[in-house]
Amino acid sequence: MPVVELNFRSLITPVGIIRFFEIFLSCTAFSLVAASSHYQGTYGAWCMFTWCFCFVVSVLIVVLELSSFSEKLPLSWDDFTSAFAMLAALMIFTSSIMYPSTFIAGACFGSKCAYQAAATAMSCICFIAYAIEVGLTRARPGDISSFLTTVPGLLKVFEAYVACLIFSLVSHPLPYKTEPGQQWCIAVYSICFIVTLLIIILTIGRCLTYIPFPLEKVLVGYNAFAVLLYLTAAIIWPIFNFRGNPRPNSCDSSCPWNRLLGVTFLTFFNLIAYIVDLVYSSKMVFVTRTA
Repeated sequence: MPVVELNFRSLITPVGIIRFFEIFLSCTAFSLVAASSHYQGTYGAWCMFTWCFCFVVSVLIVVLELSSFSEKLPLSWDDFTSAFAMLAALMIFTSSIMYPSTFIAGACFGSKCAYQAAATAMSCICFIAYAIEVGLTRARPGDISSFLTTVPGLLKVFEAYVACLIFSLVSHPLPYKTEPGQQWCIAVYSICFIVTLLIIILTIGRCLTYIPFPLEKVLVGYNAFAVLLYLTAAIIWPIFNFRGNPRPNSCDSSCPWNRLLGVTFLTFFNLIAYIVDLVYSSKMVFVTRTA
């Protein structure tokens, strides 16, 4: 039988200690919300899924590193843990805003309000913990051994996550199905999301080294192409959706107009992310390599 070698050192490193805080805080957040029984609807389900998902994966990471199984997995462990920490920070940040604005603001009564407020506080602190892990595991200048620990790699996770948020907002029946300009924007979001997600998966699976061409320069070219695509979407989406379409007087959180506005802001966020990605990638390839 194979002997399991316990790596207790992984538990006392700064990253290991931070992960214990992440596990405790995410567990506390979904436990408090479950105790309040106030998480109905799509937004509540998303928040509960986020806390539970981050809790389970963080526990799994700690167990795999403690048992040293992480070294035997056919993937880049540093890339995986860095990408997950970034994704968890983004997911919990979203939940920390979404849950109180949906279930506390103007609709919090009785003793259960204390549970909801405490859960929100735990979620906010949990976001800080994951953000600290991202900072601790981020590659230092000149270190590109693990792509997803670099700034361009972390931005890839951010870009894919923002695209997922865009898809969630346009998943309801909206006018984009009949307007060519809006269909173009959806194609832009889809193309960039698929390519970015593929880069993340291939990086974690250690498959990029088998690609027979200069990958770094190809990534720079893709980032430039993505910037151009998102620039067109940032111009076309507002024109086709808000021209002759003022905000209705009675427009709540589920109002289609608000969803269109949300897509507009997220489009600009991703455009900025791809621009920063392009700058950092170009610097890594054309400046650092020649220095």
